[in-house]
Amino acid sequence: MRRHATTALLASGLLAPGLAVAPAAAAASAPGADDSATAAAQRDAFSFAVIGDVPYGAAAIEAFPGQVAQLNADESLDFVTHVGDIKNGSSECSDEYFAMIRAHFDAFTLPFVFTPGDNEWTDCHRQNNGAYDPLERLDAVREVFFPVPGKTLGATMPVDAREEIGLPENVTFHRNRVEFSVLNVQGSNNGRAPWTGLGLAEPTAEQLADVEHRTDAAVAQIEETFETAERRNSRAVVLVMQADMFDPSQLAAAQEDAATVSGFQDIVEAVAERTNAFDGEVYLVNGDSHVFNEDAPLAADSPWAEVYGVTAPALERVTVDGSAAADNYLRVSVAPNASETADVLSWERVPFEG
Repeated sequence: MRRHATTALLASGLLAPGLAVAPAAAAASAPGADDSATAAAQRDAFSFAVIGDVPYGAAAIEAFPGQVAQLNADESLDFVTHVGDIKNGSSECSDEYFAMIRAHFDAFTLPFVFTPGDNEWTDCHRQNNGAYDPLERLDAVREVFFPVPGKTLGATMPVDAREEIGLPENVTFHRNRVEFSVLNVQGSNNGRAPWTGLGLAEPTAEQLADVEHRTDAAVAQIEETFETAERRNSRAVVLVMQADMFDPSQLAAAQEDAATVSGFQDIVEAVAERTNAFDGEVYLVNGDSHVFNEDAPLAADSPWAEVYGVTAPALERVTVDGSAAADNYLRVSVAPNASETADVLSWERVPFEG
């Protein structure tokens, strides 16, 4: 479970042991406390789940229906988010596979928010993926998984989609003074890696045009999300994407040559600028690198701050387990408005059964 503010205060000596009681809890236990007021304060709390980089391979595909059923049975959840990569990087990006995964997604009885990953389109140029044109596969992903822009899969939850600019997968929504922004930002340097499976050593003009379009749209959506958060006096902004822009396994390469992460530069700069200007909390949730991680990637002493040339100490990031480690889901709890001691978001990894 993520460390809360109360724990930090105790550790720092700013709060004496025995006094670490949230005001709401104290009010509930006081003689004559209004139970209905306490219940009302808790009603605006909610939870959601995050999964990603799943299912990978035959065994994971076989287990996936049971995982969907377990998520459906978690009565604490209000919706589920998948941060991309619905297949491993060495299997075919076929229409039949997409249809099969869509059928599994349709089994969700909760609203299901999906953002594509590079394995289902950007990297489909690989020979063992079928040597597809990645942009054609992106069109197929949109057709299969985003047929009605503005509606989630599973149970319907209205979202604001960017279909007018050809990006129905980019959505925003809000709940209890928390703004969510889901963005098509990809691994493979945000889709800039050459399509070598098609015999190409350099990015094509069409490929670079797509990267520019998605990047410009992501930056604009980030700015819009923070402007909306400020207007609504929101407590937090949650950014959701597939790419791990701060992948620990790529740090050495990025330090040697920042061009390896150049596809993320404008997006990181926008996130940093807006985070620094925002009074509330900012969270980034991603997949891509497969190993659970929680950090402050743009803290002043972070090597990534030097790579990208910006700092944003308040940015908190969590990467969900994926691939072979996708044996759990991340349950994220959003504190009620009345909470004063806990951070807005906290999370725990919940093991899948079986």
